[in-house]
Amino acid sequence: MSEPAANADLKRAPPGSPEPGAQHEPPRAAPRPKNYLVLSIFSCFCPAYPINIVAFVFSIMALNSYSQGDIEGSRRLGRNALWVAVASIMIGLLIIGIYCVVHFTTDVLNI
Repeated sequence: MSEPAANADLKRAPPGSPEPGAQHEPPRAAPRPKNYLVLSIFSCFCPAYPINIVAFVFSIMALNSYSQGDIEGSRRLGRNALWVAVASIMIGLLIIGIYCVVHFTTDVLNI
C-alpha cells in the first residue's frame, strides 16, 4: 500500500470533530420532571377532600404537559402538585387531630 505524501492537499476534519464513520448519538431528551402523582394519590386518603383533588389534578396536568413537550410547564405544575398535596396532608392531619381531641375529651352522656 502506498501512503499519501506529507504535503499533499487532503481534506481532513478539524480536531475534536467526530470521525466520519462514527455513529452520531441523538440529542438527549430533557429528564422528566417529577409530577408527584403518588404523593397526590396518598393525599386523597386525608379528609381534606377539595384540596387533595386539586393536587391530583395538578399532577395529572403535569403528566399531560410533559407528554405535549412542555417541560417547563410540567415542572411548574408538578411543583404546584407537591405544595398542594403537602398542604392537603397537613390539613387532613389537623382535622384528624381535632377530631381525636374532641372525641376523647368530651364526656359521654349517661341517659
